[in-house]
Amino acid sequence: MDDIIKTMRLSASGMQTQGARLRVISENIANANSLPQDPNGTPYQRKIITFKNELDDALGLETVRVDKIRPDRSDFGKRFDPNHPAADDDGYVLTPNVNALVEMADMREAQRSYDANLEVIKTSKSMLTNTIELLR
Repeated sequence: MDDIIKTMRLSASGMQTQGARLRVISENIANANSLPQDPNGTPYQRKIITFKNELDDALGLETVRVDKIRPDRSDFGKRFDPNHPAADDDGYVLTPNVNALVEMADMREAQRSYDANLEVIKTSKSMLTNTIELLR
């Protein structure tokens, strides 16, 4: 029974990290069109989430955890819009370094991982229920 419970806890940690990943991706998508309001301002900077393995003393196993949420240091885009208040002397406005296509692919991957962990929990719960029924 301990192994089943450990499996469920491992999957739960995977779901928590993928949930955090989905929140970061959602924030990136929500701010994909955010522009600065003055010529010296910077637009929204995409965020990247990293993970790490961490020993869970109670389980005696390594689980996955969020390591850092940090800004993506890739270059901002530029859009010609000389009438925008944030336009530089050449008429260009900096745009966020968010690529909606990349974000959607990441979201799909995170959702699949979340779903896979959820399925492991459901299967483990079913196994635990069946074991209890057999012992009655």
